[in-house]
Amino acid sequence: MSVTMDGGVDGMELLERRVKSRRPVSEAPPWEQHSGERDGGERGTGKGKPEAGLQQLSEAAAVLLLGLFVCAQWALVQMSVHQLLVGTHTGEFSSERARKHLEHITSVGPRPVGSVENEVLTVNYLLQQVELVQAESAAGPHAVTVDVQRPTGSFSIDFLGGFTSYYDRVTNIAVKLEPKTGAQHFMLANCHFDSVANSPGASDDAVSCAVMLEVLRSMANLSTPLTHGVIFLFNGAEENVLQASHGFITQHPWAKQVRAFVNLEAAGVGGKEVVFQTGPENPWLVQAYVHAAKHPFASVVGQEVFQSGIIPSDTDFRIYRDFGNIPGIDLAFIENGFIYHTKYDTPDRIHTDSIQRAGDNILAVLKHLVMSEKLADSSEYRHGNMVFFDLLGVVVVAYPARVGTILNYMVFVAAFLYLAKKCSLPSNAGGRYVRDLAYAACVALLSWFITLLFVLIVALLVTLMGRSMFWYSHFYTSVCLYGSAAVGKMLLIHTLAKNLYYGNVRRLDLGELFFDVSLLLWCCVLVYLTQQGLCSAYVPMLMVAFPLGIKLLLSSHFKHKGASVSYAVLYLLGLALPYVHLMFLIWVVFEIFTPIMGRSGTEIPPDVVLASLVTLAAILLSSFFMHFIYLARSTKRVLAALGAGFVVMLILVSCGLFFPYSADPTSPRPKRVIIQHTVRTFHDLDGSVERMDSGLWINSFDYTGMSHVTPHIPEINDTIRTRCPDDLPFCGFPWFLPVKFLVKKNWYMPAPTVSPKSPLEFTLVSKQVTEWGAVKLGFEAKGPSHMSLYLLPHAGASLSGWSFGDGTPQFDLNGEYFIFYSHGLDAPTWKFWLEIQPPSDPSDEKGMISVAISSHYFFGEDRWSPQLHSLLEKFPDWAFTSSWVSTYNMYRY
Repeated sequence: MSVTMDGGVDGMELLERRVKSRRPVSEAPPWEQHSGERDGGERGTGKGKPEAGLQQLSEAAAVLLLGLFVCAQWALVQMSVHQLLVGTHTGEFSSERARKHLEHITSVGPRPVGSVENEVLTVNYLLQQVELVQAESAAGPHAVTVDVQRPTGSFSIDFLGGFTSYYDRVTNIAVKLEPKTGAQHFMLANCHFDSVANSPGASDDAVSCAVMLEVLRSMANLSTPLTHGVIFLFNGAEENVLQASHGFITQHPWAKQVRAFVNLEAAGVGGKEVVFQTGPENPWLVQAYVHAAKHPFASVVGQEVFQSGIIPSDTDFRIYRDFGNIPGIDLAFIENGFIYHTKYDTPDRIHTDSIQRAGDNILAVLKHLVMSEKLADSSEYRHGNMVFFDLLGVVVVAYPARVGTILNYMVFVAAFLYLAKKCSLPSNAGGRYVRDLAYAACVALLSWFITLLFVLIVALLVTLMGRSMFWYSHFYTSVCLYGSAAVGKMLLIHTLAKNLYYGNVRRLDLGELFFDVSLLLWCCVLVYLTQQGLCSAYVPMLMVAFPLGIKLLLSSHFKHKGASVSYAVLYLLGLALPYVHLMFLIWVVFEIFTPIMGRSGTEIPPDVVLASLVTLAAILLSSFFMHFIYLARSTKRVLAALGAGFVVMLILVSCGLFFPYSADPTSPRPKRVIIQHTVRTFHDLDGSVERMDSGLWINSFDYTGMSHVTPHIPEINDTIRTRCPDDLPFCGFPWFLPVKFLVKKNWYMPAPTVSPKSPLEFTLVSKQVTEWGAVKLGFEAKGPSHMSLYLLPHAGASLSGWSFGDGTPQFDLNGEYFIFYSHGLDAPTWKFWLEIQPPSDPSDEKGMISVAISSHYFFGEDRWSPQLHSLLEKFPDWAFTSSWVSTYNMYRY
């Protein structure tokens, strides 16, 4: 690259002058000819000869305006996100009382199913509070009835690849609020008070139960009788993969009167609760939320992303929808997912305003719904979906999906007419404008493809250098590295196109052409999403309607004055609304997916995912900024700055300056590690012990594995990495959930045997051959509150029936079956049977099927061992370890 002196010509300009245009200088493009005719025939013939009297943006002005625009939009998004309350609350809901409930529930510590903390202490507290509400509201017009349910059942679910769940005597506390004259139709409000074994579960989901207690108190003391009733369900087994909600909706007698539900959940800690699922269909529920919610926060985009299965999570919404066939609204806290399901999920991290806004919203929505006539006959209003989204948390826009389809096509037709008008000009002989538009669209698409490819190469390079997840504690470093690479590469390609391919075409006409390209590409997205029936098509609709509108309004200004500063300011103001909403959606994506990368397993390169998201965000935001690239006189200084920034960031990242994890108590970013002190016993076909071992089984839940831990604990290294034998159910290890396809890297460190005081008892109690030649095996199992059963039929054999669910084995995971079991207090022995169709060759020495069962001791004195405690003390403070004792026993039959 040449360096110029004062008065000299820089290398790019010299190259531009030397390159001949594909189009002769005397031949202007159709849109230029048209404007030239209207402006007296004066037109420029190249970069150095702009049309007389028309202005061009300087590089400094373009950069300043775009920078201010993007920063202002991002600031608005951040202000909206942190503005928890809108207006003043009415005083009907007390966040102070709800916080006291929250602190009391979490004060007992983690509340896994089956523990005294969950089944006794928390249950007693909830019942005590409900009794106080009963006494307080006894003289009023409402009746409060309590029922403690302990259901037993099983079901199959296609979550995590699919498995079957069995529960025994888990706990539900159902509270019915209705007029004293009775009610026939009920809303259901659902929360769960259990937690995972390693977290106090303040946000997930004690705060929701605290909110529901206060909402119950407020509604029970209303002086005006409700038209319909409300069932408040405090369920005690959601973390065990949605078991208690299944027990209620399929077995409780009150469930038959439920017409719709509101589910309160968490995928983060604090912040705003967002409506991220509604339906199925039943648009009247969304309309109720829009009408009643005091502090709205909702997005149909979140609903369609969540229901696509991209996010590895699920809620009780699925159970009520699939097994209860009732519609509902799903709300969840999504901020700060880095500490979700960790020891850091404590009450002090939940702002009181978060509790207040959640309470205001839930109370208002429930009051609206129980007074609504639509609840009594919801099936009449069932059909149709809703498009819904909020604008900076101030107001929710909602309209029926069929109206959205009409609106989308109207916007598309308007854009089509705008482009067709240019195609119909007399100067467009032979379709020259169409060809130029197609060529320019190819340039834009090529720039996006090359940009994505380049950024992915950078991400792979970072991964190969061992610097993966450098951004986990420093998110904006990913924007600096991958964002500068994406923006710089796109800008470079368009600069080369402007100076080489379009060397003698006026800058103003190029700006016009590439605005049309952006409009055309967004129209394609709009039509595609609308054809797919996705409500998220409203996003490209906004990205077409507003830019088109402002361009039409400014067309006269642009024609007579060119790319003046005032034109650029007005153009950007016209983009403000769709862009601020697009930036909000981008914020939601990063707020959800960045923490998920810390618990998405060892097989998905997180830098590839994040780099792709950053690039996609850059592409979306830059779409209507291409207009400015071609209007600006130069881009060399911006390119130099982006290139320098990228090189500096790459050097800093490669030097390891940014460590992924943090133990900062104000903003922890822990590394998640699971350690089980396990005893494995493998039995032969005759029941004898084939082999037995014990050790510390270690799993990392992110891509970096143990690379950052090994310097602190050298004995955890690749020499003790495990492999997965194909002939052992679930690799011969005690998987708590069927996630082995996500976590293929694990370590097994030999350790002395551990002997739980309440050992697992597993017995084959019967074996018989059926009339149709199948072998039916009956089993009994007695053990801790959490067990997992793994089934692996041998070659030629098949599992034809079992005692779970509807009797038909489901969700075959590569020839294996997974059954998740849990129980509450005083559960009887677990009895079940399997029916196997034997192989055609009965002489197989290995038998028909391998059956393995693991036990997991999540609480009590059996949870710990000296070896486990000793290893945990060696971990650095930025690591969050979940640990317990387990056993794995395998049998062949």
